Amino acid sequence: MNAPITMKPLSHLPDGRMVDAYTLTNVHGVSVRILTYGGAIQSIRAPDRDGEMDDIVLGYDHLERYLESPRYFGCLVGRYAGRIAHGQFSIDGRDYDVDRNEGGSCLHGGRLGFDKTVWTAKSQETRVGAKLTLNHVSPDGDMGFPGELAVQAVYELTRGNELRLEMSATTTAPTVVNLTN
Repeated sequence: MNAPITMKPLSHLPDGRMVDAYTLTNVHGVSVRILTYGGAIQSIRAPDRDGEMDDIVLGYDHLERYLESPRYFGCLVGRYAGRIAHGQFSIDGRDYDVDRNEGGSCLHGGRLGFDKTVWTAKSQETRVGAKLTLNHVSPDGDMGFPGELAVQAVYELTRGNELRLEMSATTTAPTVVNLTN
């Protein structure tokens, strides 16, 4: 039986920040590997109908592919998942221009959305399984969005083979937010 939670330093980004990989494993041998880069679910190993363990997630084997790919495989998406037409919106009569990274629109938070962020991590064992909590603070004005936004993503792999993901955010000012994975 593997340890319920393991952490492995994965690689340094070009700017020197370290990316870690956390693996949550339950009593049945099901495991989930999550990167601190983008909160990406890199793999989920689960049994097939014959009981053979296999990876069931579409993702990349190497961090470099996450860095160069325009895809959002397994990543946390935000500040705003989806498109903001023309990269503009208004709140309380004030207009905001946000980063345009898909033609004239803002897609999934812009060029440096949450999928391109190194999140801080804390792991723990709980009564129902293994839990990994990722946190990130997006400063006021980040990619043009108003208000500081503190985001938390909690992954939990249960003894019942469930992977749960709960996301929450608090802000210092009215803003738009739409988180997903």
